[in-house]
Amino acid sequence: MEHTTHTRVIAAPPDDVYRVVADVSRWPVVFGPTVHVHHLERDERAERFRLWAVVAGEVAAWISRRDLDPVARRIEFRQEHSRPPVAAMSGTWSFQPHGYGGTEVVLDHRFSVTDASARDTLVAAVDRNSTEELAALGRITELGHPVDEVIDTFSDTVVLDGELADVYEFVHRSDLWPDRLPHVARVELTEDAAGVQHMEMDTITADGTAHTTRSIRVCHPGESIAYTQLVPPAMLLGHSGHWTFRRVGRGVEATATHTVAIDPEAARAQLGEHSTLADARAYLRENLGANGRATLSHAGAFAHLQGRVLPPHPAPGVLPSVE
Repeated sequence: MEHTTHTRVIAAPPDDVYRVVADVSRWPVVFGPTVHVHHLERDERAERFRLWAVVAGEVAAWISRRDLDPVARRIEFRQEHSRPPVAAMSGTWSFQPHGYGGTEVVLDHRFSVTDASARDTLVAAVDRNSTEELAALGRITELGHPVDEVIDTFSDTVVLDGELADVYEFVHRSDLWPDRLPHVARVELTEDAAGVQHMEMDTITADGTAHTTRSIRVCHPGESIAYTQLVPPAMLLGHSGHWTFRRVGRGVEATATHTVAIDPEAARAQLGEHSTLADARAYLRENLGANGRATLSHAGAFAHLQGRVLPPHPAPGVLPSVE
């Protein structure tokens, strides 16, 4: 069993720093290695979730359990079923007062490997990710603004006429977006592992500003596509989101959700010296939301067009041809 300890002193109150780590749903915009988190169980003191993260240059997924103690400011975690080369992984976050209003954060890991030859690689990966996570934790909590004003989540939901498979296919095949979406100029898409896509995209926002982003997407066919941007727009420290799809009657309910972590200094540089975080949130809500709404609108038009050349829904009790 290996044991590593990483420590960082952060110039922010312990309770504030604890809350950032305790809210794992925000991790994709706070911690660079995290791609997506899906909760399986959750209450105030315990949770269970599946997490996708970049480890040693590849996207890995596992199920973790966490026990949270907000009074002691302590979080214990363990992987349920680790994947090789990890045989077992657990650890602890702790947050203690330090100096005048600061916090000493201690991140412990305990783990073992399935293959001794992978030990050094895994130790290096844990060291790299832990160092990056502590630096990111300091970056988001030392901005001088409440984290709830820096991190924002918003969604747009529409009901589209068409087949769920067609709506999903439109969003999934982002390599075709330059021919399908007016705000997308270029997309490079690869899928090295089933359901995990790497995407680089050039987009034009409503105000004419051009952005290049790189993202990792986790796809669940017919249900959802979650993503985190490795290179977010200039005024953001992090940007993640997800598309969800479900059948409603004869249509499809599609939702585009964005979570952003705002860089206050970069936002002022773009929006004006006297702009506020509220202005930045409104700007992002409009521009990112407009792109998401445009994508869903075009997905609906695509699905409707596909439906025009498909046979109608079979009557109750009548099976369609399977030729």
